[in-house]
Amino acid sequence: MTPLKRSLRLHVAVVAGAVLLTGCGGAAAGDTGSPEAVSIAIGEPMSSLVPGNTVEEYGSQVLESLWTGLVEYTADGQVSYTGVAESVTSEDSTTWTVRLRDGWTFHDGTPVTAASFVDAWNWTAYSPNAQAGSYFFANVEGFGDLQAPTDEEGEPTGEPAATEMSGLRVVDDTTFTVTLAAPFAQFPVTLGYNPFFPLPESFFDDPEAFGTEPVGNGPFRADGPFEPGEGITVRAYDEFAGERPAVDAIEFRVYAETSTAYTDALAGNVDVVPRIPADASGTAPEDFEGRYVETPASGLTYLGLPLYEERYSDPRVRQALSMAIDRDLIAEQIFSGTREAADAIVPPVVDGHRDGACEYCTLDVDRANELLDEAGFDRTTPIDLWFNAGAGNDPWMEAVGNQLRTNLGVEFVLHGELAPPQYGPLLGTQGMTGPFRMGWSMDYPSPQNFLEPLFSTGSDANYSFYGSAAFDALVAEGNAAANGAEAIGAYNRAEDVVLRDMPVIPLFFDVTQSVHSDAVADLVVDVFGRVDTASLTRAG
Repeated sequence: MTPLKRSLRLHVAVVAGAVLLTGCGGAAAGDTGSPEAVSIAIGEPMSSLVPGNTVEEYGSQVLESLWTGLVEYTADGQVSYTGVAESVTSEDSTTWTVRLRDGWTFHDGTPVTAASFVDAWNWTAYSPNAQAGSYFFANVEGFGDLQAPTDEEGEPTGEPAATEMSGLRVVDDTTFTVTLAAPFAQFPVTLGYNPFFPLPESFFDDPEAFGTEPVGNGPFRADGPFEPGEGITVRAYDEFAGERPAVDAIEFRVYAETSTAYTDALAGNVDVVPRIPADASGTAPEDFEGRYVETPASGLTYLGLPLYEERYSDPRVRQALSMAIDRDLIAEQIFSGTREAADAIVPPVVDGHRDGACEYCTLDVDRANELLDEAGFDRTTPIDLWFNAGAGNDPWMEAVGNQLRTNLGVEFVLHGELAPPQYGPLLGTQGMTGPFRMGWSMDYPSPQNFLEPLFSTGSDANYSFYGSAAFDALVAEGNAAANGAEAIGAYNRAEDVVLRDMPVIPLFFDVTQSVHSDAVADLVVDVFGRVDTASLTRAG
């Protein structure tokens, strides 16, 4: 986001970005679906299943079954050249040459070519298409020419100057080049993420219809359209160029509530719940003895702070709120010890994490009160606490509110009635009136992915509307670094700037808790919090 990882600022970052559950009721009691299929509980995706517009947890879970990118990511978050790309090379980290393997086809039988990537990337980047993943191409030369001019309110006032980025060039069917506006040594690391997936020629005939019944190049193909509130079934693609999946079919079932999915799993009506509700953390290992899986995850749960609200414009207020929260106590009492108190922005599973990087993430009630007094904070007005409905956030958000009341003497009001489709638009339109729950799971394994999208000036996932020239410069330095060690050093310094200014309050690093039925033998959940459907096996 995870989940919730932008264009038009209308989605919830994930993740991608963000880890949010939504949707409808799921399967009826006793309905086990297709007997040869493994059923997986998901929430309602926030958009149609187009790679360039799918940047949240649930849609990404489906797309990872339907597509294979240029590179792939292992379960522990490492880059693997097992995808469509044979190589991605550069002599200067600015101009990159991508060479494809032969033999890859889309589910409609047409070949995956260099143009399949270049055309898809141009379409995603073209601002009138309003794709949530558009900004991933912002560092490609000519991206600005694909953006429509806007007025002071951000409304388009004309058409873009071009429909194709000058930095993309098809050399032949299996080769294309990418010229970036500035050096970015970690460019190959990004290429396994959804917006970089290829598209068949049929997509451009009817993108809307395609988003309902997508045609990818991955291990599974869509077996009919995605039904809102219900889900979609995918089946193993016989002509897949990679290793054939071990199961014949996957049913992705939409649930409005994780608690409902968990109850269905207890009754044997759904095979996999990738992320169980928080209040089941203490009982799940016993409820699903031998069928409970814990996986270190890249997810960061945090409170965004509306810097556009005068009440939260002073960094001392933001620091004080952070120091008034006992993360360890909430992790133990609400999550039964299955969340780790966050002490940084970059999680432990990502290279570049530093233990204790966040000075203001440690409980210090006296210092918190001193900071509030110094800032002249009005303690007579309650703090609004916002979170999305349906994902089991109520108990721990209430615990946060109780701690703020006890430790700072400020009342709170919970706002947890909005599902993600209603919650998301408030984020991008400066509609939050107080701290708001967010989650971010990496798009690709780099500290840059936890910093630039969330905090760079003007970024579409920067829902706090934070801006810092010092931060932006350090991220640019990391992007242009000659090697990984130099890049991480610059990213660490950029993280220090954020942790001083505190536009967000880091709360927890995720541990993904999953359960499965007796019908499933092997369940692998990766550091992105997604089920590796290609490696699923049935019992017996």
